[in-house]
Amino acid sequence: MPSNYRSFRKSVPWLILFLEAVFIILFYFLFSGDGASRSDISYADFQDVNHMVIFGFGFFLAFLKRYSFSSTGFNLLIIVLGVQCSILMEGLVLLQKAQEGGLKSITKAAVSMTAVVISSGAVLGKTNPIQLIVMTIVEIIVFHVSRWINKIFLQVTDNISMMHVHLFGAYFGLAVSSRFSEPSPRSEKNASTPKSDLLSMLGTLFLWVFWPSFNSVLAVEDKSKAIYNTYFALAVSAVTAFALSVLTTKDGKFRMTHIRSAALAGGVIICYAAQSIEYPWIAMILGLLASVITILGSFCSQRCLNPALKIHDASGVHLTFGLPGVLGALAQVVLLVIKNRTDLPSLGYLVMIDIGAFCLTISVALITGFITGLILNFKLLKTIPVSKYFEDHFYWEFPHLAVGF
Repeated sequence: MPSNYRSFRKSVPWLILFLEAVFIILFYFLFSGDGASRSDISYADFQDVNHMVIFGFGFFLAFLKRYSFSSTGFNLLIIVLGVQCSILMEGLVLLQKAQEGGLKSITKAAVSMTAVVISSGAVLGKTNPIQLIVMTIVEIIVFHVSRWINKIFLQVTDNISMMHVHLFGAYFGLAVSSRFSEPSPRSEKNASTPKSDLLSMLGTLFLWVFWPSFNSVLAVEDKSKAIYNTYFALAVSAVTAFALSVLTTKDGKFRMTHIRSAALAGGVIICYAAQSIEYPWIAMILGLLASVITILGSFCSQRCLNPALKIHDASGVHLTFGLPGVLGALAQVVLLVIKNRTDLPSLGYLVMIDIGAFCLTISVALITGFITGLILNFKLLKTIPVSKYFEDHFYWEFPHLAVGF
């Protein structure tokens, strides 16, 4: 290991222990009440969300052939640190105490960590643990500030503002990624194997199964309707992914990257309107559109958008979470117009609020993500050289891989 990176042992553990000590002290002073009160969220609901962010995203990001240890291991690290930070920010920024609903508080924290996990997918393989930890803390803080602005000034409901995790995570991660050097397209390390693709598909299956719980866990009206609509959107997006994958590949075969990304896009696009859609065919149309934009958009992004903006989207988060999230936000506006078409005086105000909310979220994510990317490239945070991207053995004890390097 190069001498410039031997200080990881002296920096990473102490940074983690320092943050944990700060969290413990803040929890002692802020959340030392009489204990958690009864919550409207069951342990089964929390468990579904927890499975999704730990198992689902952990395996979903394990598609690189030499980076599976880091993908799953670092995912666990940033989630357990980020959940604690998110609970603190929920109390400090949104002025909500954890003891007012302990299970609900930790569930909301787990949901908010989806933004960080999505962002880490955009810079997968190019950041060291210190950079990931710093990015996690900064992003969680900024995400909750963005939610506070939406809630206080735009009067966005709490559950809808939380569903901005997809938009925020995708565009924050893309902005951070733009500050990192792009690896050579011919790099053998920036590739997958059948085994790593299978692990990633396993993560996709976890995410697909638990996504209805994710979209309904914070619903305040009809949770069953949110589950119902989310399932149909996911089902149609998965079916469409298989069809379009065969039609768009040169050899007429299924492509695993298409299935992984497009099968989940339906869950993203439906997240805003899952509670309010009255008929399942509307959810099915949205799932179809999500799958189409994910697969067909990949050609445009790889050839035009990413090279022009100097973005290397390692996990395809823009097509899986970003664009479907934007389409879902626009779909919510269209459905709102249709539903309130008889009340024209208040319609313009409602439309402006909804459009302003997701535009604000994207703007804050891009600006703060770009600044965070600059910060992560400071020498103090030890940016790894391009030659060391996508390598497990740089961080983990992995003797049997060392032979192949």
